[in-house]
Amino acid sequence: MKPALIVHGGAWDIPDEAVDSCKSGCQRALAAGWSILSKGGHALDAIEAAVVVLEDDPVFDAGYGSHLTLEGRVECDVIVMNGATLRAGAASTLHRVKNPIRVARAILERCPHMMLVGEGAERFAKERGIALCNPGDLISEAERDAWRKCKEDKHAAEHHRGHEQGTVGAVAIDREGNLFAATSTGGTCCKLPGRVGDSPLIGCGCYADSEAGGVSCTGYGEAIMKIIMAKTAVDFLRRPEVCMNTPSGVSCGGPSAQLAAREAVHLLGKRTHATGGLILLDREGNPGFSFNTPRMAYGYVALDGNFVTSV
Repeated sequence: MKPALIVHGGAWDIPDEAVDSCKSGCQRALAAGWSILSKGGHALDAIEAAVVVLEDDPVFDAGYGSHLTLEGRVECDVIVMNGATLRAGAASTLHRVKNPIRVARAILERCPHMMLVGEGAERFAKERGIALCNPGDLISEAERDAWRKCKEDKHAAEHHRGHEQGTVGAVAIDREGNLFAATSTGGTCCKLPGRVGDSPLIGCGCYADSEAGGVSCTGYGEAIMKIIMAKTAVDFLRRPEVCMNTPSGVSCGGPSAQLAAREAVHLLGKRTHATGGLILLDREGNPGFSFNTPRMAYGYVALDGNFVTSV
């Protein structure tokens, strides 16, 4: 089977001055993941490599550079899911982990549970050889400055690059047909301590089923949870003839992967009046993406092996 990879860096009102940085980050994430997949490597290794690049880039809301809570701390959420077994590894409210995706993988592979939170998740990570960092090491100067201005001026949007968005994610299929999806985030700016959004929740911020496809979501978490958007998009892949935003009797048009992505985001807007986006691969590796925000950072590997990135 031909391997496939798609990544995203969040759906939000990305300002002009951040476009190049977002595209560059997605390009480097694709390069990291594709260097593994193109040589016959495993999809899980590719997913981890791609997401680590995005988590290390402060232009995105994940890992280093995550938005700060109301108390001025970073709390990261993450998930990775295996499409063959439907097993996930997820962690929430991480304070001291530079790359949360590594914790998610450890839970996926080496934990009897599918989700751990807070101190328990960090203790598990340390026991599995994942180094913990100082909480301050995850805070970028840009986010600290934005947090201070928001505290002083009622969370004014102009102080920040994207209050509700910036989550990162990836979906990959390798030559053996292994399908994995992942999502990682720092959540919303000035969120209440302990808040958990859609990102680490199976079926909400991420879902993978080898019989249909894999999805990673981004956007307003409280709304995404209402429609279980990742699982909904996968279900649309099973029923590509369902066209919620197309008049009766009119052909939906377009590939099923792109259609499923579009209809899931349409449902988000219709039922919750909220914004977001998603990326996906169907079970054949065809990419799909959609968003109802002004912009979304994303990239995928085309059939000819070239990288396609856009914001």
